[in-house]
Amino acid sequence: MSDYRELIESGILELYILGQTSAAETAQVERMKDAHQEVRDALFDLEVSLENYALSQAKAVDPTIKPFLMATIKYMDRLAAGEKESFPPRLHAQSRIEDYRFWLERPDLSLRIPLDQIDAHIIGASPTLTTAIVWIKNGAPPETHRKELESFLILEGSCNIVVNGQDHHLYAGDIFTIPLHSSHHVLVTSQIPCKLILQRAAVAA
Repeated sequence: MSDYRELIESGILELYILGQTSAAETAQVERMKDAHQEVRDALFDLEVSLENYALSQAKAVDPTIKPFLMATIKYMDRLAAGEKESFPPRLHAQSRIEDYRFWLERPDLSLRIPLDQIDAHIIGASPTLTTAIVWIKNGAPPETHRKELESFLILEGSCNIVVNGQDHHLYAGDIFTIPLHSSHHVLVTSQIPCKLILQRAAVAA
C-alpha cells in the first residue's frame, strides 16, 4: 500500500490508534505518518472523534472501556509528541515492583485527580503485548478473555479477583494471571485505590 490516500481509506488508522495493528501494519503507518502531513491530520481527526465518542457514551458503556480508550489516545499523543516507545518487561512469577520503577517514577504517569472509578496510563504497546499502570477505586465488572492473557502485579492497596466464583486476595507485590475463558471481576478491598501493573498478552490461535 504505497498511496497514503489508500491507507487513510483502508481502516488501518483506526486500528493503529487502538493498538490493534500487526507489526507490519504499525511500521507502515509510522512510515506514512512521517512522510505525509495528510496521514498525521487523519490520525489527529480520528483521535478527536474517538475521544468525543467515548465522552458521549460515558454513561452507557462498561466503565472500563472509557479509561482504556482515553489511555490509548493519550499514549498515541505522547508518541506523536516525540516520546520514544518503551518496552516494559513481561510479567512472570518472579516479577517485582522495582522492575517497573522507571515508569512508576514518571510524574506524567501519576493518578489523575479526582479518580472516578478507573484511571490508566499505557506504558508499552505492541500487537502482542500491552502494559498499563491502572488505578481501581471500587472494582471492575465481570469479563472473559478468549484471546489474551491478563496479568496483574499489585503495587498499592489490595483487591479480590474473583475467577469463576473463586476468591483470590491480592496485596502489594502479588502477581496473578487470569486463565483464558474464565469469567472474572475485581473488588477493591483497601481504603485506597488499588494500583497495579496490568498486562494483556495476545495468545496464538
